[in-house]
Order: sequence, then structure tokens, then C-alpha cells
Amino acid sequence: MRKLYLFVLITLLLFGIFFIGKYLVNRIRQISGAPPYSLEDLDPPDLGSYEYLRNWTRPEGPAKVGLQAGHWKVNEIPEELHRLRGNTGATGGGKSEWEVNLKIAEETKKLLEEKGVVVDILPATIPVDYWADVFVSIHADGSTDTSKSGFKAANPRRDYTGNAIKLLEFIESEYQKSTGLEKDPNVTRNMRGYYAFAWWRYQHAVHPMTASLILETGFLTNPLDRKVIVSQSQLSAQGLDSGITKFLESENLLDIVSE
Repeated sequence: MRKLYLFVLITLLLFGIFFIGKYLVNRIRQISGAPPYSLEDLDPPDLGSYEYLRNWTRPEGPAKVGLQAGHWKVNEIPEELHRLRGNTGATGGGKSEWEVNLKIAEETKKLLEEKGVVVDILPATIPVDYWADVFVSIHADGSTDTSKSGFKAANPRRDYTGNAIKLLEFIESEYQKSTGLEKDPNVTRNMRGYYAFAWWRYQHAVHPMTASLILETGFLTNPLDRKVIVSQSQLSAQGLDSGITKFLESENLLDIVSE
């Protein structure tokens, strides 16, 4: 009988460890900004497999920017991305991440539209084969360590536009100037392997000839970062606007607007 009790006790203990571990893993996934990556999203195919991209030319028209509010309407995501459903991102100070992301996107849109730029605000679901001159996925980071602070940005693992690094440099520089936040060097695989970059796997992804990046605007779990990205979200918007504008100017795309 003792052996039976011992067996039952050990079994219950193992089940308890399993479910606690599962809860903690899910909690960590929920609290961080970018959704969990898939290994297949990290390695795009060789461009030779997609001949149509070799002779691709930019469509005529004004400068176009896509701003994704990370995690917004995540439960409406299509079946091909079903693994992301329920991933609502970070929380802090009574705010859900999508709310913070959406507000920054809306304020950035207003600033860019004043320059004549066409701006789309996108939810978690990217339109099929979405193209723009610039795509920025806006997120807010999170950590169980509330002392963690700072912003960070990342391009796709492989960039076919030749412009993504320049876009990254402009946005990092201008965002830091505007917000005063320090740059966090800990770029994650979740950022490099962001699903919206995986155009070779998903229909609902950004066109490979779109200069793209993902931006973690700051830590929603840090009180000081929250003062910037929540209470003074216009600072984040101004940094994004300035960085994107400098990029568009460097590509002579704002000239298209004034013609």
C-alpha cells in the first residue's frame, strides 16, 4: 500500500511540475513583445527560386508606409497563423500591449500624412502580399524583471530590398533622440523570425521588396519606460516619424508626393 501511495504521490508531483512549467513558459511568451518565432520563419529561400523579384519595379504613386499595431485583433488572425492566437503580448500599468502599439501607430500616421505620405495602420493580420515603401511592426516589450529598460529594433534575417539596414539606422537614431530611451542590444530570435517577414511561408506577410523592421518601443513592464510609451506616446511617434521621413527622403520618395 505504501508503494501505491508513493507512486500516486510521485505521479501527482510530476504532473504538477509539468503544468507549472507549461504555465511559466506561456507566461514568458505572453509577457514579451514579439510573438514566438518558428524555426522555419528564420531561413528564407534563395532569391533564385523567385525570378519575378529580379525585375521587380516600385509601383507608381506617393510614398507608402505600413504601421502594424502588434497584437491588435490577434484573435482574428487567419488559420495559417493559428499558433499566434491568444498571444496578447505584454501588459503593464493597467495597459495591454496592443493599446499602446495602436496609439503610437495612430499618432505616427498623423505626422506622416501631414507630409503627404499614404499610411496604413495594420492589425496582427497583414493583408495578403502587402507592399509598402516602409513597414514597421510596433511592439512594446515586457519582462518579469521590471528593471529592464530600453528600446530595440531588428530587420528580417535576409533583406532583398538592400534598404532595411538604412531604415533601421535612421529609426534607431531618431527614436533614441526623441524618447531619450537607451538602446537595448538584446535583439531576439522572435524579432528576427517575426512572422510578418516570412513571405515565403505565409500569404499574410510583407512583400519581400518592402523595407521592413520590428520595433520594441520600450518595456511596458518598466515604470520609467511606460512614462514615455504610454504617458508621452507622442515622443515615440515623433521618433518614428522622423526616422521614416529621413529614410523616404534618402530614397527620393517624398519628391513623389510634391509632384
